[in-house]
Amino acid sequence: MAKQVFINLAVKNLQKSMDFYTALGFTNNPQFSDDTAKCMVWSESIFVMILNHEKFLSFATKPIADTKSNVAALFSLSLNSLDEVNNVMTKGLNAGGTEPTEMKDYGFMQQRTIEDFDGHTWELFYMDMNSMPTE
Repeated sequence: MAKQVFINLAVKNLQKSMDFYTALGFTNNPQFSDDTAKCMVWSESIFVMILNHEKFLSFATKPIADTKSNVAALFSLSLNSLDEVNNVMTKGLNAGGTEPTEMKDYGFMQQRTIEDFDGHTWELFYMDMNSMPTE
């Protein structure tokens, strides 16, 4: 079996969150989805499981963090161009996401930040390896 990454996120409104992640470009895998959780697919090896609080707590040993006011983690998604970053960002904002900071331009990499309804923070970025500093 290929190695895969599953990111599990506690969300308050499963359908609203699924719509948000769909707008970002994720697709739903109904095989691993039900009324308590949705499997959102980014690639063949990266999945985001959005779970209602009750389902999430069935796996957790600690209380759910308030990610609206505290950062629990930063998740980053690479895209193929700055235009794609901007397009995905626009779709996410139109789906109700928020942009807490302005775009950051590091020369070889441009990054925008979007938060979902629960405050989970995603970095959308394009990196041009040919422009990466050598020193």
